[in-house]
Amino acid sequence: MTTTTRTWRRVGLAAVVLIPLAFTGLFVGALGQGEKALDSIPVAIVNDDTLQNTTAPDGTETPVFAGRLLVTELTGAEGFDWTITNAEDAAAALDAGEVYAVLTVPSNFSTSILSLSSATPQQADISIRTDDSHSYLTGSVAQVVGQTMTDTFGKTITAQYIGGIYASLGDLGTSLGTAAEGATQLSTGAATLSSGLGQYTAGVGSLATGLRDLRDGAYGLTDLTDGITSYTGGVSQLSGALSQLTPAIEANPTVDPAISGGLRAITDQLAGAAAGGSALSSQAANGIEGVQYGISQSADGAAQLSAGGPALVSGASGLATGATDLATGLQSGADSVPAGDPDTAASTAEIVADPVTLSVSTANEVSDLSQVVATFFIPLGLWIGTLAVFLVMRPATTRALASTARSGRLVSAALGRAGLITVAQAVLLVGLLHGALGVGWNLLPATLGFSLLIALAFTAFHYLLTTAFGRGGLVISLFLLALQLTSTGGIYPIQALAEPYQTVSPLMPLTYAVSGMQGIIAAGSVATVVAAAAVLLLFGALSALLALVAMRRSRRASALGLAPVTA
Repeated sequence: MTTTTRTWRRVGLAAVVLIPLAFTGLFVGALGQGEKALDSIPVAIVNDDTLQNTTAPDGTETPVFAGRLLVTELTGAEGFDWTITNAEDAAAALDAGEVYAVLTVPSNFSTSILSLSSATPQQADISIRTDDSHSYLTGSVAQVVGQTMTDTFGKTITAQYIGGIYASLGDLGTSLGTAAEGATQLSTGAATLSSGLGQYTAGVGSLATGLRDLRDGAYGLTDLTDGITSYTGGVSQLSGALSQLTPAIEANPTVDPAISGGLRAITDQLAGAAAGGSALSSQAANGIEGVQYGISQSADGAAQLSAGGPALVSGASGLATGATDLATGLQSGADSVPAGDPDTAASTAEIVADPVTLSVSTANEVSDLSQVVATFFIPLGLWIGTLAVFLVMRPATTRALASTARSGRLVSAALGRAGLITVAQAVLLVGLLHGALGVGWNLLPATLGFSLLIALAFTAFHYLLTTAFGRGGLVISLFLLALQLTSTGGIYPIQALAEPYQTVSPLMPLTYAVSGMQGIIAAGSVATVVAAAAVLLLFGALSALLALVAMRRSRRASALGLAPVTA
């Protein structure tokens, strides 16, 4: 045994000893982020909420944007790597697997929050959409985080609502106090009215008494009428007597003509006075009767006079003002009291207890957990199956290496023999997938074709390992398997792992095998499946090409006696 052979054997034994440690260490290292792992998972948030304004009793407007408060609370707290975006970009990112969930705040979120204080409250609903074609567990975690978030935010809203009720009770007390002040004013106004009415009654009584006395005194005006009549009668008699004497005096020659002329003028004046006295007597009688009648009518209507009118008006005004304040205060108090209808009260209580709800929808949903697990374990089974094939099958015999056959022919023959076995493994696994796990048979062409591609790519890679490194290549396969088990996403998000594993993941063939199988079973993005198939095809072709190079080097080394033939 040569020194090189002994060295390789020692390296191989050391590698075998380290395999359990590698598996355990890699798993422990992958979970090294601990509690902060969730913070690395990308999730989009879409805030479609519309700004609302509330108007206070004094006319002051206050903007309400509950959606922004929710977004601020989410992005400022631990749990997911939140990205604020719009609905279109979020949907595209979810479809491409760039984010694992999309949380949407609807346009009526603030309106729903404000409705809790109205007669028709409604729950505010936010939604979370996930996609099982990229990560099954992330969707479940997102739902749990979303529900926790809505519960927390909902408790805050409920606390604010209850605080509002207590504030309303305070407003009710204030309103009732205002109503009490109004009632006091009403009472004061009524007292003023009573006082005014008393003054009015006293004034009317005094007026009636005075008018009665005036009426009694007015009866004496009748004597004035009689005196005027007597006076006018006397003037008439005097005028008649002078009229009889005047002609005789004028006829006496001894009488001075001036005297007789003056007497004639006096006689004529007395005749005119006598005639006017008769009219005066008649008019005086009529006037005095009118005065007496008016005084009598005034006495009868004395009750309608309002000597106390101003006090009455003031009292009535105070009464009206007090009544208005009372009505306003009582109405305000009534408006502050919640509805008393039992059905409305029960509905309101239910909404207030759970003001924010969560709607969950899943794109490309896989409802059967066994199907989810199969998307990971079918590629894993094909890797292990291929490793087992080369445990029992030599990559090339000594005779084949020493033959004149071309290296390409040897490689294709070996791959053909191993491929028949791995293809059979793939067919059995696909049969299990559809027959026992319930995956629809309509997906059979896709699952079978993709599984065969995985099997052949893994076969070419393991053939490369055993051709280049002999049995040691299988140890390398075990190390790679341990690394891929921890760095391959699918069931769980790769972002939850430590940074080195996230870097390695895109370089591992199992990553694309799991991604493509998951996309097929979950009916996800066709582009994702095609991309995974292309990577696996390139991986298999490159492995076969490198295996050909390794075969040629191995044959040259064997021919020169520089290395033993790999068994």
